[in-house]
Amino acid sequence: MANKYDTMVSSIVGLVGGKENIRSFAHCVTRLRFNVKDKGMVNVPEIEKLPGAVGVQWAGNQLQVIIGQDVGTVYDRIRKEAELEEQESVSENLDAPKAKKTFGTYVNAFFDAISGCIIPLIPMLMGAGMIKIIIMLLNMAGWLASDNSTYIVLNFAADAAFYFLPIFVGGMAAKKFKATPVLGMFLGAILVHPTFISSVSEGTSLTIFGLPIYAASYKSDFIGTILAVFVMSYVERFFRKWIPDFIKTIAVPACTLLVMIPLTFCAFAPLGKIIGNWLANGMIWLYGVTGFFGIALLAVLRPFLVMTGMHTAFTPYVLNAMATVGYEPFYSPACTVANLNQGISCLAVAIKSKRSDVKSLAASSGFTAVIGGITEPAMYGINLRYKTPMIAACIGSFVGAAYLGLTHVYMHSFTGAGGIFSIVMYISEDPWSIINAIIGLVIGAVVTFVATLFLYKDPVEEKM
Repeated sequence: MANKYDTMVSSIVGLVGGKENIRSFAHCVTRLRFNVKDKGMVNVPEIEKLPGAVGVQWAGNQLQVIIGQDVGTVYDRIRKEAELEEQESVSENLDAPKAKKTFGTYVNAFFDAISGCIIPLIPMLMGAGMIKIIIMLLNMAGWLASDNSTYIVLNFAADAAFYFLPIFVGGMAAKKFKATPVLGMFLGAILVHPTFISSVSEGTSLTIFGLPIYAASYKSDFIGTILAVFVMSYVERFFRKWIPDFIKTIAVPACTLLVMIPLTFCAFAPLGKIIGNWLANGMIWLYGVTGFFGIALLAVLRPFLVMTGMHTAFTPYVLNAMATVGYEPFYSPACTVANLNQGISCLAVAIKSKRSDVKSLAASSGFTAVIGGITEPAMYGINLRYKTPMIAACIGSFVGAAYLGLTHVYMHSFTGAGGIFSIVMYISEDPWSIINAIIGLVIGAVVTFVATLFLYKDPVEEKM
């Protein structure tokens, strides 16, 4: 694996325009993300030729280089090789030309903010969700009673990831918005403090500086925390600029919190609650109106949402739905079917193709998508490249997701939507939930596989 990415590690920073052109460097599950100052300095054609680069695309001023499941290792090597540690907090070069602000710029900035605050928490939420599923299965099998001490401890331990979500989000949001992480965590913590929660449950009215505090439960909520930390980043910078150095260490956090505590309780947390409820209720309304057809259409659109980065916009909705109604009926079933079928179409190509190079890439990409849920290698390396496998995957996804919609298959535990093992998130007390989920995925996979075998033909002249 090391040799495969050597060329990329040694040359990609130069192709991006050098360290001085990089505002920040991060990665998500499958992509390297370079936020650059000047897009004109980036040599995209040469980056696309780098060994290990599955695809390259822009999201505003962010260059996304698609790697796949090795992205974390590649990211660490590039940071070490190019000494980019200091680049993550580099301030904007005021002499650099300003990009024209457009509506798309603000939309991309919004999605980037959501990704920075939520995506880093996905491993924790997936792990906690899997623990919940494991103890549920053990309980259903009669091997672990619900009053057993081990069950009780694992249950509340897994719940902690969601219960204290405002704290975790506060820390990530502060890092994203260049504020002090522990102050962001503090704003999340005040919303789940036992005294505040008991006051809400008992109906006790609270005020701060004479301002009424909206009585609501904010456990598992995070939108209000993101809003509060975003404003806090400016408040903290204001005090850091104007407070004298000799008292800055004490005064900046104290003054920042004195401003933000009432704003969080009285404004941003309630606003986040309202937005979250609207978001969840709006998507559930859309599901009620469109029914199985809406899920089927969303499954077809899923790979194209991934290509544009728009899929991250659904993460707040999914988490909020789990927090408010305890299940998610719309996006997750469509996502699971679509991810699986990207891999199935690749495996069909691997079987039908007579070219060894296509067979090898299709097999490895298909296996990665089916088992790990990492679909970019399959999408960019095979399906979009040869077009007909993508068409076949969309046909299978539509049919499979339609069945899930017709049988009302809902996600009951958050484990992520990628890979065949995510089937466990459809386990519930109703055995037909998981049965219909399996049937729907099998139907979609069979349709995709057959359609790919029928539509795909080996390219004659193209060299891999």
